Amino acid sequence: MALGVGLTAVPAQGHQHGRSPVQGIEHCTATACHFALPPGTYDVRVTLGGDDASSTAVGGETRRALLPETAVPAGERTVRGFTVNVRTPEGEPLGPGGTPGLDLTVGGAAPALAGIRVTPARHARQILLIGDSTVCDQPGDPYSGWGQRLPQYLRKGLSVANYADSGESTVSHLGNPLLWDTVRPLIRHGDLVLIQLAHNDRTTDGTAYRSNLETLVEGVRERGGEPVLVTPVVRRRFSADGTLDNDTALLVNGLGVDHPAVIRSVAADRDVPLIDLTARTKALVESLGVEGSKALYLYDEKRDNTHTSVHGATLYADLVREELVDLRLVPEGGVRVG
Repeated sequence: MALGVGLTAVPAQGHQHGRSPVQGIEHCTATACHFALPPGTYDVRVTLGGDDASSTAVGGETRRALLPETAVPAGERTVRGFTVNVRTPEGEPLGPGGTPGLDLTVGGAAPALAGIRVTPARHARQILLIGDSTVCDQPGDPYSGWGQRLPQYLRKGLSVANYADSGESTVSHLGNPLLWDTVRPLIRHGDLVLIQLAHNDRTTDGTAYRSNLETLVEGVRERGGEPVLVTPVVRRRFSADGTLDNDTALLVNGLGVDHPAVIRSVAADRDVPLIDLTARTKALVESLGVEGSKALYLYDEKRDNTHTSVHGATLYADLVREELVDLRLVPEGGVRVG
């Protein structure tokens, strides 16, 4: 990796401006940067490129994708920006605390970071995520949630605060003070709150499931946020005819509750924007077929047809990006095209 001599970092605890023509270069190594910052939302401006042709991607915190791989011709520089949420715990709400401050990773086929500037975000809009293990910031390979891959598709001014947690249902999310009672006060006027909870509601009856979704919707609205209901990603379970039309794949629980159908109904009755990720992921999985769809999930690694690989989570995050624009929840200029 090429590390440019123009690297700057602002602000950092105890950092004094003007002492050196190369302010903040000590915050980065060849593959990573660390900024001693308190929890909050920060704008990051990176300058990419070097003497040779380069291709650089930026990640951060708990394996979040923050900037997609960006190619820069030899001898040129390209500036990119993104907004990042720094919190404790930095990943799943019930997971380990992680490292204090902001940690970034610099990767790609031929990484070249020529400069970086970190400043408090003053006008950022939050996209808060409430969900399960298919959404969360997964701590280790080969797992990845679509919420972990979503930030790379958003430009500066939009941040993802991913409060999805493995194993959660509508019941457990509402009942755990470290989840709903913690997330709800963080919702600000105009924030989007995407809610995808279904995979773990195996024993939740239809009445309770609907009531729980309505409680989440009204709680978001009471804080001035905009709730967005998201139907769950499908499980990769094929029927003999090559379609995903069985209960396991399409999230119908043992009590006969059709989770996507209930979500669609609540969205219609409560006038809530709906991202039908069940329909979108079903179409994608079926188009790839039994063999081609294995790469979306952890079938080869774990014989797991529920949890997504980095590749699958990236494609599913791109579907969410498309829906956010199509529903006019974020402006087209606020996203990067996948």
